[in-house]
Amino acid sequence: MPVADEIAVRCQGVAKTYGDGPGAVAALRGVDLEVYQGELLVLSGPSGCGKTTLISIIGTMLDQDEGRCEVFGKDLQSMDENQRLDFRASSLGFVFQLFNLLPALTIAENASVPLLIGGASRLAAEQKACTALASVGLEERTDALPAELSGGQQQRVAIARALVHSPRLLICDEPTSSIDHRTGLEMMNLLRNVAKSPDRAVIVVTHDTRILDFADRVAHMDDGRVTDVVVGTKVGGPR
Repeated sequence: MPVADEIAVRCQGVAKTYGDGPGAVAALRGVDLEVYQGELLVLSGPSGCGKTTLISIIGTMLDQDEGRCEVFGKDLQSMDENQRLDFRASSLGFVFQLFNLLPALTIAENASVPLLIGGASRLAAEQKACTALASVGLEERTDALPAELSGGQQQRVAIARALVHSPRLLICDEPTSSIDHRTGLEMMNLLRNVAKSPDRAVIVVTHDTRILDFADRVAHMDDGRVTDVVVGTKVGGPR
């Protein structure tokens, strides 16, 4: 269960506008949101409601114009660019709609990329990558190239790559949209297992209402605001 007294993410009055003058677009209009450690929170809402902008701010890739955003107690806007890079490399993991795997590298090499960027030796990085791949059921395919895998297997590699450096916050943007429904349910079970760790949290952005049952809580967004947050009705997914 989520640790309600341990906040992973706290957004207070977060606002973001793109452009100036008559053509300005208000993407976020004062978002208030908390994400707990040990929680899988689903962020749901129509296209253009501000979901991607919000996770870009939480993921340190974008600055808000107003308000405050803290991740594990750190005020993101107070960090300089080097501090953000270090924080992103040590504490955050990302899973995207597109797998973004390097086609010429084996899946073990793909999964080791975050560690190599962080300065780890190739041997140490690939050993940890193999452990991460085993955690998503791909321990026997470590030498395969991405083209030799199914879409669902490639998404598993992307999850292993996101987890290889043991991030405390995993941010997933439409992780099931490029795979079939059955494989999507398998992905969500994997993400739920990640979220069970009491010092971790998972945020999943989705349009797919079929996976809402996997959430501890669902935050609904519309027109740049979080309109309500509800407790998941069938935590753990369909049986």
